[in-house]
Amino acid sequence: MPDDTYTPAIAAVERWLGNPLTREILKFVAKNDDCGNRLQNSIECYLGIEHDLCLKCRTASWMLSQAMHRSSKLFDINESDIKAGLSDRNFQKGLSNVFRGIARYGITRPQALNAPFLVVWNFTHMCNLKCKHCYQDAQNALPNELTTEESKKLIEELSDAGVALIAFSGGEPLMRKDFFEVVAHAHKHDLYVSLASNGTLITPDVARGLMNAGIDYVEVSIDGKNAAKHDAMRGIPGAFDRSVAGIRNAIDAGVYTCIATTVTRDNIDQIPDIRELGKELGAGRIIYFNFIPTGRGADMMEKDITPRQREELLKYILKNAKNDEGPPELSTAPQIARVAVENEANQGIPVGHVHMGEELKGKTRMLADFIGGCGAGRLYCGIEPTGIVQPCVFMPIQLGNIRDRPFLEIWHNSPVLKQLRDREHLTGSCGSCKNKYICGGCRARAWAYYGDLNAPDPGCINNQAFWDRLGIKPESVRK
Repeated sequence: MPDDTYTPAIAAVERWLGNPLTREILKFVAKNDDCGNRLQNSIECYLGIEHDLCLKCRTASWMLSQAMHRSSKLFDINESDIKAGLSDRNFQKGLSNVFRGIARYGITRPQALNAPFLVVWNFTHMCNLKCKHCYQDAQNALPNELTTEESKKLIEELSDAGVALIAFSGGEPLMRKDFFEVVAHAHKHDLYVSLASNGTLITPDVARGLMNAGIDYVEVSIDGKNAAKHDAMRGIPGAFDRSVAGIRNAIDAGVYTCIATTVTRDNIDQIPDIRELGKELGAGRIIYFNFIPTGRGADMMEKDITPRQREELLKYILKNAKNDEGPPELSTAPQIARVAVENEANQGIPVGHVHMGEELKGKTRMLADFIGGCGAGRLYCGIEPTGIVQPCVFMPIQLGNIRDRPFLEIWHNSPVLKQLRDREHLTGSCGSCKNKYICGGCRARAWAYYGDLNAPDPGCINNQAFWDRLGIKPESVRK
């Protein structure tokens, strides 16, 4: 969108949603009363679901209807498309989070939310592989991991907070005996549930168990085009064949299954082959993860790809998206939004965390300024096996423990999270870049390389000078 149209549009959004009156209205709409949650009731009324509501809820419903009508015109979105989206429960939770975030914080760029859309929960420290790049250095279970009952209580707390998606990660989540019981509890509490797994334990019976427990999405790691390449990264012979079998088993059971690849110098030349493997297996999509030198991965920092390699990879992903051949491809590198903007032929901007990536076009471009870029501590956060909350699973900064404090208290009051939600103090090209609101660089990489949340992401081509000054070895980076 040209600047002469885009800038006034942003200002119009800020005037409309950021003024004190609108915030008070949103607080009124989001409250609970004898009819239940006014916002939820208002959404259902907007969708044509009849309710016998009190006067306050009917007033809230009228207010929401007016807001949706104005939003459709402001963002140039067909109101029927808005209603189609709102018919999805996770979309409803997301909208509720946005409204409550605006009511609490006003309009911010990027937008601060009342609760994260997504929580990535490292369910256990146990793992049956020895991956060189593991961000957790996962091996054996920690002595004080959350119990089954504590896990269920956490799920209820996250659901009540308004979290829409929960991703079980690890370690290898399937190694915990109570995994299916906890997943079923999450499904019961209306959460979209995903599993990040190495796939080696997904037998046909386990795949059917995933389906029956309510898993919505499975993501299996594949880091090489064949057994020799993959197993070298994963540290256990035979891992590749078992992972591929796990993907096939999950797909056969009817589970939406995807491939995740952590891109390093060891496998970047294999990306087209991995893409072909995904097509052959029938994967729902392929996700290329930023390598973050943390945990065990700190010992292989020299394997991080260069800024130029990352730039070319992102262009490759966007080109494939335009051609619409094979499974959709995404990247967790926030620079993909900046690359998309600079390449006008793509006509869209991938935004949000990998689990909720979308393309925004036309007037909706302005939405990317509010929800785009690195989502650490803003769109999502991580929870460790022991209940410790982190801004991101790749960013080992302890914010508090859900055993000691309510989750939302940590989310709203952490000084670290407040810093991550403010991009005005970023340094290097991340701070001066005109695309910092849709990108902002990967904050986990800034922390891993410099121990500074506001430092430049050295993986961006615009920060090439910072990359050049790095010795790449861990002992030289922090000095």
